[in-house]
Amino acid sequence: MELLFWISISIVLFTFLGYGLVITVLAALKKKKQAYPILVEGDLPEVSLLIAAYNEEEILKDKISNSLELDYPKEKLKITFVTDGTSDGSLALLSKFPEVTCNHSSARKGKIAAINRVMPTIDSPITIFTDANVMLNPGAIRNLVHHFQSNLVAAVSGEKVVQSAKSDAASASGEGFYWKYESYLKKKDAEWNTLVGSAGELVAIRTNLYQAPEEDTIIEDFVMTVRLASQGYQVAYEPQAIAAETGSANVEEEEKRKVRISAGGIQAIRRLPEAMNFLKHPGMTFQYLLHRVLRWTLMPIALVFALISSAILVGEGAIYLIAFTAQILFYGLALIGYFRRNRATSQKYFHIPFYFTFMHICVVKGWIRYVKGKQSVTWEKALRASAQLQSAEV
Repeated sequence: MELLFWISISIVLFTFLGYGLVITVLAALKKKKQAYPILVEGDLPEVSLLIAAYNEEEILKDKISNSLELDYPKEKLKITFVTDGTSDGSLALLSKFPEVTCNHSSARKGKIAAINRVMPTIDSPITIFTDANVMLNPGAIRNLVHHFQSNLVAAVSGEKVVQSAKSDAASASGEGFYWKYESYLKKKDAEWNTLVGSAGELVAIRTNLYQAPEEDTIIEDFVMTVRLASQGYQVAYEPQAIAAETGSANVEEEEKRKVRISAGGIQAIRRLPEAMNFLKHPGMTFQYLLHRVLRWTLMPIALVFALISSAILVGEGAIYLIAFTAQILFYGLALIGYFRRNRATSQKYFHIPFYFTFMHICVVKGWIRYVKGKQSVTWEKALRASAQLQSAEV
């Protein structure tokens, strides 16, 4: 029982604290890369901005305006909206803007099927994928293409920012806190070696290296970039290329996203055996296993066993009593957070324990949904919080 306790606690602490410390040290010890020269107007490459949209009429006009206002030479920026199965007024709205192109199919097959359909028509050397419900900062594209001066770089991930109001409920504020920490880890991953996975809200790729993911792929952005990293390419990270979105409207809406991502994580692990080749790429495999795989597999189990084993050992020593008491207090705060989960409040201290617990419950639900084959690639999008969405000024 003591062995079970220490193994479980070690997994929990390393996954959310230890890995951050290790990758921070490794990044600090890594020799700093020589800075790339600033690209002048004439050296900027042509890019295609692909925007996946399904029934996004309510935010589409803002997205078009945001895209047209990006600080990039207009003659070198091709803006294409990719839609399938759209049933609202999106197509009529897009037709009013001659500056953008719309590639539409009436059959709804999902985001990646739509992207795969349009990619053979792209002739720009760099393709940038983004979503309709996120707003980019003016310098996003310039900051992304900057990294492609290195031939080793196959893709560049931007920075996802979850905007929340001071009085947002747990779903928005908890998601915002999570992404701040996740963004820090991504920055250190890229500084040391390579990014493992990317934020689908904003990612650029060399068009000629695009490998069409299987059309039933649930988290295609992750699979696509891990495959590139497994082939020896670098996936860079650019924190000054920002994709801003609001958090989910409530916990029930956030659950849709988290369960889907968990199901997609298990699917990705099964489809990416090449990412576990220590002999070929030990650094990337280390990052993949300890930053990603642990979270999607052992973490929920370790949390349960840590609580059970500490409860059984509570009379065996002070360390077990302290561990059990700390967990009870943490889950007590999470329970309070649950009852306040959809209440607008500026008191955030219940949100982190609740969101942490909620996130791992969703992981287990994702396992179940994947095993049962019930996670469709054409998932229903989650409603977002109603806070005013602003593009970041970077």
